[in-house]
Amino acid sequence: MTTLLLVVLVALVVLVAVVFLLRRRFLLTGLGAVTMWLRPVGSPRWSVGVAWYGGDVLLWYRGLSLSVRPQERLCRAELVVGSRRAPGRDDLALPSDVVVLECTTSEGPRELAMDRSTVTGFLSWVESAPPVR
Repeated sequence: MTTLLLVVLVALVVLVAVVFLLRRRFLLTGLGAVTMWLRPVGSPRWSVGVAWYGGDVLLWYRGLSLSVRPQERLCRAELVVGSRRAPGRDDLALPSDVVVLECTTSEGPRELAMDRSTVTGFLSWVESAPPVR
């Protein structure tokens, strides 16, 4: 009985790990998929995830999750990038070579952090939004 329970437990752990890795691979293979950190302004915690931007919406999926639904959905027409900066002393969770963008959204202010090579494409996508009427 104990051996059977141990085998089932190991199989369950392996299954969860495989699902987690397949989800991450699926998220990163899409067009416009980038690694992005997100933090609501005023929050002390950064969360790493995968963002898909294309069309009129940015979908952000938490990196350490099994959920197939995005945790954040930011509409391009309502996304305003205010400023950019390098990571500071309060941003210890971020790699040193990222750029932090302070943004305003319909849900409130957010900070997005991404690799320097990603910033230009992201800002082009934001600025190419059709005018809001």
